[in-house]
Amino acid sequence: MPSPEARPATRLRWLAAKEWRELVASRATLVVALCVGPLVGHAFATAVSLYGEASGAGGGPAALSQGLSPLDGIVVPTFGAYAIAAMLLFPFVGIRAIAAEKETGALSLLVQSRADLGTIIAVKFVVLLAAWILAWIPGLVALAMWRASGGHLYAPEVATVLAGHALRGTLVIALAFAAAAVTDGAASAAVLTLAVTLGTWALDFIGQVRGGIAMSLARFTPDSVIRVFEHGELRLDLVLATAALTLVLLALTVVWLRPARSLPWRLGASALLVASAALGVASAVYTRASWDASEDRRSSFAVADERMLGTIREPLYVTAHLAPDDPRLADLERGVLRKLRRTLPSVHIDYAARSATGLFEGPAEHYGEVWYRLGPREAMTRSTTVPIVLETIYGLAGLTPPTPFQGNAYPGYPHVAHIRLVGFLFYGLWPAAVFLTWFTHRRHPKLLGKQTSKTSGKRKRLETTDLADRS
Repeated sequence: MPSPEARPATRLRWLAAKEWRELVASRATLVVALCVGPLVGHAFATAVSLYGEASGAGGGPAALSQGLSPLDGIVVPTFGAYAIAAMLLFPFVGIRAIAAEKETGALSLLVQSRADLGTIIAVKFVVLLAAWILAWIPGLVALAMWRASGGHLYAPEVATVLAGHALRGTLVIALAFAAAAVTDGAASAAVLTLAVTLGTWALDFIGQVRGGIAMSLARFTPDSVIRVFEHGELRLDLVLATAALTLVLLALTVVWLRPARSLPWRLGASALLVASAALGVASAVYTRASWDASEDRRSSFAVADERMLGTIREPLYVTAHLAPDDPRLADLERGVLRKLRRTLPSVHIDYAARSATGLFEGPAEHYGEVWYRLGPREAMTRSTTVPIVLETIYGLAGLTPPTPFQGNAYPGYPHVAHIRLVGFLFYGLWPAAVFLTWFTHRRHPKLLGKQTSKTSGKRKRLETTDLADRS
């Protein structure tokens, strides 16, 4: 333990080294690291096989190879293994970081030192986030193998997917910390974390079936957020909302770990933090900045259309009479509405049908209609295709549709890869290296990091000085 007179930077380095040593030596980290390799290996091998079949391997239809995207075929499936790890495995590592020190009393000793509780939690958070990023090594190795085999990768797409998984990791770590702080033990914290996870899945399902407020809230669940990033779109509202939730969960952790605080004080502070989270998410809804990082511009209109739509200054009001589970609404949202939000300065969308079918909300003959209003002018169409919708909007704005640009369309990147050593690397070498590293560090703790003192006598003097200072 550093001396009381040590500078803040020294204390931070000591705390970071301590957290890293405990993290590497824990059994929870060992289990997660052992599982990540085989999960990624299986996902990558399956993705390569399916991509090869779609590219025409084995006499498959050549038409399937047109427009093939490595983002959908390789990157997203390979890193999809981390979605499983983030929700079902990695939270236990975060829970252990708090629950173990609560049970042993080590956290109380740290709090009694000059290290602030908020600083301790922040250091734990940064160390776990670094561990989460290091867990991407098998996924990055898989992408490197794909690239070495001659496969295509587009760097902005890959970076966007990685940013989504990093953002999800921050939320998972903060949730695990808060669950461990609120509950009495690791088992209760695990149950609470699992309950929250199942709750987000239920919210996604209810939003897709019922629509309404549930559909609006479901946009900010971890699964919905990662789907947007996997689509190659970086949206500022999702980043801000996730950051607000993460900060509030970390603040809740500090509130419930603060010693000598009464239960009413903790409940009152928690209510204020929950209100702050709701305010932060509500504020993020009005942030419309986004960037399309996909190579095929799947989240954008054609360049000529974007320029023409950019001249429209009046707000556009869209009213869709389609049930939440209607495939036409999914096509409209994916092909038109999502792109309109990125292009127009002001778009207001009303999902009029809020029941499961939408047939009994108003006259049945209006079901399937999509109304567009621009100023005093409005028009209706039942089509969900991009050209017809854009033609309707141009007519309302009094604009002449631009001439379609006959440029080079997205070519697609068919590729049949014969990648060897996948089983050896992900099922054999990675687990063996992980277990050997963990076992070596468990037997020789000094290998985990630089010790804060060089001799046991100096450690005793530092501890004596620290106890005297506290007295």
